Amino acid sequence: MKKFNVFLGFLVVSFLVVITANIAARVSARDKPQEEAMVARGAQLYDDWSKVVPNAAVPGGNHPIWARQSNNTRSGADTWRCVSCHGWDYQGKEGAFRAGANATGFSGILQSTSLESDEIVSILSGVDDPQHDFSSLLTADDLSALAEFIRYGLLDDNQFIDIISRQVESGDLKNGEEKYSAACATCHGSDGTSLTFRYEGTDIALGTLALQDPWRFLHRTRFGTARAPEMPLGVDLGWTPQDSRDVLYFIQSNLPSGFESTETGPLEIKPVENEGGPAQNWITGVLTAFGAMATSLGFAVLVGALLVGIILLLVWLLRSRQS
Repeated sequence: MKKFNVFLGFLVVSFLVVITANIAARVSARDKPQEEAMVARGAQLYDDWSKVVPNAAVPGGNHPIWARQSNNTRSGADTWRCVSCHGWDYQGKEGAFRAGANATGFSGILQSTSLESDEIVSILSGVDDPQHDFSSLLTADDLSALAEFIRYGLLDDNQFIDIISRQVESGDLKNGEEKYSAACATCHGSDGTSLTFRYEGTDIALGTLALQDPWRFLHRTRFGTARAPEMPLGVDLGWTPQDSRDVLYFIQSNLPSGFESTETGPLEIKPVENEGGPAQNWITGVLTAFGAMATSLGFAVLVGALLVGIILLLVWLLRSRQS
């Protein structure tokens, strides 16, 4: 019996070691740079697969699932993008897309990091929901890339971003500045205004995007965007997730966003030279009095003449009737 207890204890300890090792492996995968090209490709597919897949054919009209919500008024090709439903923070209705024009009411995918690749591919292929079938639009390699991104590329940045102000709560400004200067300033400029982006129908600079949509900023800083393939990827530069947040923190803290408040001091009142008004001495006082009298007399003469004219007109009318 004693040997059995020892053996049972050994099995329990071994099981716990294996579980702990697997959990640690998953956690460390979120902390180290994501160097695999498949993860970055999956991230760009998540952003807009129609810009990544060669000769992609986006079906006409809205995605069938889009009809399950009524808040978001987007239509057409945008409704076929993964990010339109699940958000740039990957948390759907539980995250930044919980309210506002982008809200859809669809769930996030952050919890899917615990699934195996084949399970995620099955979801993307419509096994659980036939209307969520992308297998006819994406190749098997594309679906696998998306699955790898979901397993190893998703991060919960809402731990570090205030969802109301949309500002990073803290970071290393020096590290962010160094990485921005080395990898971003060449194209975006030292103040982030050399390039503009089309965002919600408006052209904005980098500092504006960083404040309006920090989650989009982080996603594309880490994994790039298919619409600008020449942009360096943070994962290729060896940036950690915190490095990306440091760059965001630096931009939000130092680059112009267009939301800065302008403080104005009290208005300066300049003295104006006297160009009229009360008399300054007795001579000008006498002249002012005569002027006032002349003005009054002229007005009285004009009124008197008008009255005389009216009286003469009445007399003439009366005589005309009598005759």
